[in-house]
Amino acid sequence: MRRSRLAGGALGGLAAALAAPAAAMADTLDAAGAGVLPQSVAINSMWVVVAAILVIFMQAGFAFLEIGFSRGKNAGTVVAKILTNFSIAALMYWAVGFAFAFGAGDIIGTDGFFLRDYGDPQEAFAVMGLSDATIESKWLFQFSFCAVSLAIVWGTTLERIKFGVYIIYAVVFAGVIYPIGSHWVFGGGWLQANLGMQDFAGSTAVHLIGATGALAVLLHLGPRRGKYAADGSPRAIPGHNMPLFGLGVLILLIGWFGFNPGSTLGALDGRFPEIAMVTLLATGAGVLAAIVTAAAKTKAIDIGMAGNGAIGALVAITAPSGYVEVWTAPLIGGVAGIIVPLSIYAIDKKLDDPVGALSAHGVAGVWGTLSCGIFTSPRFAEYNAFGDPGLIYSGSFGQLGTQALGVLVVFAFVFTLSYVTFGIIKATYGLRVSEEEEEAGLDIVEHGMYGYPEQFIPAPELIGYATSPGSRDIPTGATAPSNREVTA
Repeated sequence: MRRSRLAGGALGGLAAALAAPAAAMADTLDAAGAGVLPQSVAINSMWVVVAAILVIFMQAGFAFLEIGFSRGKNAGTVVAKILTNFSIAALMYWAVGFAFAFGAGDIIGTDGFFLRDYGDPQEAFAVMGLSDATIESKWLFQFSFCAVSLAIVWGTTLERIKFGVYIIYAVVFAGVIYPIGSHWVFGGGWLQANLGMQDFAGSTAVHLIGATGALAVLLHLGPRRGKYAADGSPRAIPGHNMPLFGLGVLILLIGWFGFNPGSTLGALDGRFPEIAMVTLLATGAGVLAAIVTAAAKTKAIDIGMAGNGAIGALVAITAPSGYVEVWTAPLIGGVAGIIVPLSIYAIDKKLDDPVGALSAHGVAGVWGTLSCGIFTSPRFAEYNAFGDPGLIYSGSFGQLGTQALGVLVVFAFVFTLSYVTFGIIKATYGLRVSEEEEEAGLDIVEHGMYGYPEQFIPAPELIGYATSPGSRDIPTGATAPSNREVTA
């Protein structure tokens, strides 16, 4: 009886807690109906929601990019992974993540759990107080960043990781690791508020955090079977669909026009169009620089490097996009376009990173963060109210030093928690599928179906499909190829 009363009381308390946001929203609607709510609230909220949707659309970009770089037997699992991680991130960020990331506190936020009991949003989430967009729109936008950072983690794990690992780590990442790390950098935490670290849209807070988690799991997971020869030299394992990869890159590019310009959290000051232009100019320079760099190395126009040049440049311009003048964008993006291919070639000698996440999101994220310490404009440092002008304006290494410290601190924090988390998962649930399962492919092993059934299921077993031309060549009485033979 005592347990029943306690359970009933707990459920009642939870129901009351979850009902509180409805009362807050009712106040907002009443104010709007009474003509009290400024029009700027509607305009800024609309822009922030649109920007959030663009960033959420990036999930499709990650899906296509990873599917394209995977072999056909591992294509379908990416879809389930993207949807599962996105859903877990949404619930965790609503419950605790947003509060940890943007609530008051130097080390960790302490208010706003379940998006309730935060009082005046301008005071509770002060780092976003310059925008009067509704807190719900700000939550949606910041959640979309969390989901992107989580998606980055899995680029190094393609074709060999157990599906359950996604679920376990997603809870820890979206509930603890990402919120605390991002809080320090751009959520009002100690690196930003006390030291003046600059990261407008997340080169460190989103991309480096995701890439650091990707490094931690890769060190536990190891390479795909056959990736390295007996002498240790790397061998190419080509993805099955480069057009899908290209479509993924283009979708990510579109999404970035929510990522960077949307970080203004408002439309009325006119800042977001210039940030969009800065983003595009950096991307163009990054693509061209990556193509030239790869051609100098391989004597070919590498499709993958062109795409990773675009992504690396986008990652690099993310932190400085709101801090730098337009003329610096091609410089920042161009440097990223050089270092990303060279980094991919170097890392591939020792670590199997199928999509180049460690380079495009990690190395480029570091460069983008440091570039603030070099190129931040005095007027934008003052406008954004964090940090000082960069080296070329101030002649001081102070801001550059702050940026470097921020990179090291965030990397150490995320890597330690991620490495320990994956170590525990490896010792209990396990990280990697068996060799036989890896050979068969994750689609059939983890999900009981193929992403491309006509490619892997023998023609006589394809119920409801037209007879393939190749099946007519099978002599009467002959045995159709097995799944294993077709896969090989």
